[in-house]
Amino acid sequence: MKLLIGSKNKNKIEEIKDILHDLDVEILSALDFTELPDVIEDKPTIKGNAKKKALENAAKMGMLVIADDTGLFVDALDGRPGVYSARYSGEDCSYKDNRDKMLDEMQGKTDRKAHFATVVALASPNEIIAAVRGEVHGTITEAEFGEGGFGYDPIFRADETGETFGEMSSEAKHEISHRARALKKIVPLLKEYLEEMAEEE
Repeated sequence: MKLLIGSKNKNKIEEIKDILHDLDVEILSALDFTELPDVIEDKPTIKGNAKKKALENAAKMGMLVIADDTGLFVDALDGRPGVYSARYSGEDCSYKDNRDKMLDEMQGKTDRKAHFATVVALASPNEIIAAVRGEVHGTITEAEFGEGGFGYDPIFRADETGETFGEMSSEAKHEISHRARALKKIVPLLKEYLEEMAEEE
């Protein structure tokens, strides 16, 4: 059985493959198919975007797809950037552009609480099979710490470890991250679906 990761983000693909490495499926990504167009992420929620990406890719490729959407929700910014986290400082912005804008907007703010949320959707070519959510809570730092991870990782300090995702090893991050938590919820549902498909053959 083949499973397509509905993303062209290399960092995200590597992270998902790491977390799903013990599944008995061939894992492919949108990068393996040049004919696969980008899905326009125009839904007002990360759940809506995750489901749209999963279903559109599944219908286009005729295979099982998992897709996710992630947001960073900052209390002092009324939940921003949220669904716009990837393009917080513009359409073609870099990870660094987004971090710089965040640190600038958070200057002088005492409430630095924030949380990451990921919704992972699983779809067949015909329907959404499941959509699950994972969260991790923490604070926005006042400067960058660590060289690891990607995106906002060097400025997000997880409550559970006292370290930023940028300071943590990938193994340690996968224990508590929002994406890992969502993926760990989707795995049993994916296994159940694969078993049902095998019984029908």
